[in-house]
Amino acid sequence: MIDVKLFRIATGEEVVAELVSQDDNFVTVKNGLVVLPSPDGRVGFAPWASVIDKTIPELIIAKNHIVYVAEVDPQIKKKYNEVYGSKLVTPEEKKLII
Repeated sequence: MIDVKLFRIATGEEVVAELVSQDDNFVTVKNGLVVLPSPDGRVGFAPWASVIDKTIPELIIAKNHIVYVAEVDPQIKKKYNEVYGSKLVTPEEKKLII
């Protein structure tokens, strides 16, 4: 499973992306999706940095432009992995009730 995180950028954007690597000053991500909240409380997603050169899919972000990094909801992570990951979907756990 790929390492999917939510990044809050200093511009106010919330971005769900795969964390590729990080060091003391920079974070490298790919396949970013900007979170688009709707008035009814649901969220949608759109490609982030949609006009970049697709042959160089990774973006390097200076850490001083990141407000916070958080884990994403498990359902969002599952959907993200279905789109960008290995295409393997972990089946839901079945419980035996006696």
